[in-house]
Amino acid sequence: MHMKLSFLQNKITACCLAVLCTLLWGTAFPFIKLGYEVFGVQDGAVGDMLLFAGLRFTLAGLLVLCFLCLRERRFVPLGKDNAAPALLLGSVQTLGQYLFTYIGIGLTTGAHTSIITACASFITVLAAPLFFKSDRLTALKLFGCALGFGGVLVMNGVGDFALQTLPGDLLIFGSTVFAAGGNLIAKRVSQGRDPVRLTAYQLLFGGAGLAVLGLLFGGCLNWQNGRGVWILLWLAFVSAAAFSIWTALLKYHPAGQISMFNLLVPVFGTFLSGILLGEQVFRLQTLLSLLLIAAGIVLVNLTKSGETS
Repeated sequence: MHMKLSFLQNKITACCLAVLCTLLWGTAFPFIKLGYEVFGVQDGAVGDMLLFAGLRFTLAGLLVLCFLCLRERRFVPLGKDNAAPALLLGSVQTLGQYLFTYIGIGLTTGAHTSIITACASFITVLAAPLFFKSDRLTALKLFGCALGFGGVLVMNGVGDFALQTLPGDLLIFGSTVFAAGGNLIAKRVSQGRDPVRLTAYQLLFGGAGLAVLGLLFGGCLNWQNGRGVWILLWLAFVSAAAFSIWTALLKYHPAGQISMFNLLVPVFGTFLSGILLGEQVFRLQTLLSLLLIAAGIVLVNLTKSGETS
């Protein structure tokens, strides 16, 4: 019998853990670009990028599975009841989402990537009412989404710099569509199931798919620099921890409310991109976009007390 996760129903606990997830994901963007440098992945080397992604998520799945087996003190198989949901979630949330992400991230900046990814939150908010009665679409939510999209446009819609990174920006936006779909699927399939088990096997399925695609496209990584191993391990840990917690939170809370915390990713991602990559992100344009996004997350979460999962 798996560990009880009912403590996640506490609103304060859920908010703190959601912020932790976004902090972890915020570190991923600059670390992926650092990984590309260390492993010798060049712009446009699709096979190398997909192989890198596949190794990351396969390793993440193994980490979650090891934790699960230690927790249960036995090997925990997928089980027939979990097979279809895990495969579906892995195909959308890992394979589909990161197929676009890992190609796009090599064609744009870490700051752009982190901010465009926030669009997944708005897509989830708008689509959730179609699937869950608990996720009502209100005027405040619509206004919050409008402010958030305004922040994305401020950061990416003006200047030659945006035109130069447009192909990568579009690919990253495509990844957000899969991310939003993954949020809705995770909310649905986690009901009555262990979210940790689902996370372990969906990461394994999705990671293996990405690795196979990478090899088919001729992917090859340069393992001569030992820093690459540590970067890959950190990225695997980020995925293992954040996806496990995130799926569990979606089980107990409305998808629209939880997904809006993704808007904190650009705050962490932009800040870390400036520190680790030396990108020019500390500008008035960046500050304005982040303020608009922050206002959006506040408005979307100003819901009636009766709205629950």
